[in-house]
Amino acid sequence: MNSTSQGQGFWVLVKKGNKSSAIAMIGNAIIAVIKGFAASFSGSGAMFASSMHSLADAVNQGFVFAGSILSEKKPTPRFPTGFGRVINIFCMIAVIVVTVMAYETIREGWHLIQHPVASEGIWLNIGVLLVNLIVDGLILIKAMKEILTEAKVEASGFKIMRAAFKNVGRSAPATRLVFYEDIVAVTGAFLAMVAVIVVSLTTFEVMDGLVTILIGLLMVGVAFRVGYDNMVGLIGVSAPKEVSDKVSNIILSEPLVTDIYQLRILQEGRYYHVEAMMELKPGLTLADADDIKFKVRDRLLQDTDITDAILGIIEDDGVKSWTPIAKK
Repeated sequence: MNSTSQGQGFWVLVKKGNKSSAIAMIGNAIIAVIKGFAASFSGSGAMFASSMHSLADAVNQGFVFAGSILSEKKPTPRFPTGFGRVINIFCMIAVIVVTVMAYETIREGWHLIQHPVASEGIWLNIGVLLVNLIVDGLILIKAMKEILTEAKVEASGFKIMRAAFKNVGRSAPATRLVFYEDIVAVTGAFLAMVAVIVVSLTTFEVMDGLVTILIGLLMVGVAFRVGYDNMVGLIGVSAPKEVSDKVSNIILSEPLVTDIYQLRILQEGRYYHVEAMMELKPGLTLADADDIKFKVRDRLLQDTDITDAILGIIEDDGVKSWTPIAKK
């Protein structure tokens, strides 16, 4: 009986796992195998670099998907704030993998500059890279839509890209990783295609090594960006201003709340912990004040991104501490 319920609980967590990372893991694993075969057949260094990047993406996103599942576990008496920061740990593991792959890619590029290798099978390489562009492009679009869903922002058409870049900081760490990595994946596939064409049609064989190094450097950039974001997440970072404004508007929507004396919102993974000290209208009884506190708390917890809210109450001190933000 217990094992069955545990199994059901596990699959519930799996379903809550980050969909973008799961799709990206499967897509990049397939692409890595295809590109690895093409690189061994043609001898293209740029194709090898691109295959290494796809392999790194598949491994990373597998780690991240596992982390996103664990981060969905509910708080326990031992871990009362939940497991939101677990995803940051798994993303840091992914950064290590990307860094190692980037080093190997740059080293291979330097070797190709010193000892250029004639590339063969231009049409095979171009065909594989076109498949790469399409698959990674679709994954990137999926990640952009996931960012907008998590940030609760609506956009359509070409506005999706702009909105995704604007709101990427409000998305889950797993979604951000997929987003950044697939930007590099699409760019790397395009650069690899350019290198394959140039090397096949000209005598500028050094181009292969140069593009390989450039792809490696792009991977270093992704590692730095993702590493920084997750290091900040592990330390504990305040919520974006948009979230703070939304929370303050919910609190101040209660007529008997006159002001917010103090407000702190901590982001853990894609969830938020709210701590606030509210100022109430003078003259209320303790019972009435408690009712207001619990009413505001219930409103805050209706937001699926807020996992807990700790609220305190004091009587209005006559000094305005918080300026309400007009709703757009």
